[in-house]
Amino acid sequence: MAINAAEVPDLVERMPAFPQGVTKVLDLASRPDCAPKALVQVIEHDPVMTMKVLKLVNSAYFGLSRPINSINHGVVYVGINTIKNLALSIAAIGMLPKSNKAGLDMNQFLAHSLGVASVAKLLATHLGVPDKDATDFFVAGLLHDFGKVVLAQFKPEAFRLCLDQAAEQQRSLHEVELESQGISHDEIGGRLAEVWKLPPALAHAIHHHHHPEQAAEDSGDGMCEAVFAANQIVRSLGFGDAGNPLIAEFPPLVSERFGNDLSGLMSVLGDLSGEMEKARLFTQL
Repeated sequence: MAINAAEVPDLVERMPAFPQGVTKVLDLASRPDCAPKALVQVIEHDPVMTMKVLKLVNSAYFGLSRPINSINHGVVYVGINTIKNLALSIAAIGMLPKSNKAGLDMNQFLAHSLGVASVAKLLATHLGVPDKDATDFFVAGLLHDFGKVVLAQFKPEAFRLCLDQAAEQQRSLHEVELESQGISHDEIGGRLAEVWKLPPALAHAIHHHHHPEQAAEDSGDGMCEAVFAANQIVRSLGFGDAGNPLIAEFPPLVSERFGNDLSGLMSVLGDLSGEMEKARLFTQL
């Protein structure tokens, strides 16, 4: 059954909501006068979330020289924004369905999403983004394809046809979606981000991750371009699979941002196998 653009808001609303604690963390973090202590208290109120955040902070992903035994202690070493984004990432991963009738392999989807997240964070550092803000790029990369999850869950037959057509014709999945349905997963993902009340910059990057040039006026920090570039890099490496067979060339905006085309940027970044392995740590929580 084809997707009707008018029903997209309802499809997005059918996705699970974030746990109450994460929703409260996002609300607090959006307030300029929010004290880090308030965020810490909300996270520590959820013992499972606390355990998972501390497990990640103490993992090879951060490579800290001493063990971190509390969320408050973690804030001192990695910053409150990183702790917030770890909680958000853990919650988002936990909301992924185990399977779907569209045939989208969720293990491969998660591997791809985590790969894009890790490379987007690396590219943020490459652009000179402060460490405390680079994890925003990680979250944007992690969630960039969540619109596909909406389609796979609630419009599986229509999405299956798009997946098959993209594979058979070796075309970009979002172009096939637009052609056959009039709406694509990137726009749906952007709407989902708004429903989840994610920061506007994240919703913007998710919505425009296939066409960062459409967001040029608002992409001063390069998040849209970083997610686009990371997406192509991870597909080039064959790390995971989110159903899009096409590796796109960099548009001028992305080439200008990084001073390179796709192959040139990959050469500058060098061996990314370590980054990909660190990304897998999020699947072991």
